[in-house]
Amino acid sequence: MVATVHVVDQGGITATRDPHYIGVAYHVLEVAAVLVAVLLLIGRVRLGWLLAVGVAVGPLLGYILSRGPGLPDYRDDMGNWTEPLGLVSLAVEGALLLLSIPLFFHSWRRRT
Repeated sequence: MVATVHVVDQGGITATRDPHYIGVAYHVLEVAAVLVAVLLLIGRVRLGWLLAVGVAVGPLLGYILSRGPGLPDYRDDMGNWTEPLGLVSLAVEGALLLLSIPLFFHSWRRRT
């Protein structure tokens, strides 16, 4: 779901947002989110849940920085705290974070 929200936000799989580093960050996030799903499906749960924490925290931090102080060469979203797709993104990433942290620690305790 995290990947889907960000693909929609950037305008499609082949689109890249400006500035370039933002577009690259979107693509890295999308690939990482798909990788999380694959890892969990093939049974690599500890690594999958750990990466899921990063997939959740990264965009949450990006949301706060892009709307608060702003990012270098990227001022489009400054102050835009109530954008509908941004709020959906916060909900999805927040849910993933709340799910992935305890499941990562559970998988850690089970194996050690």
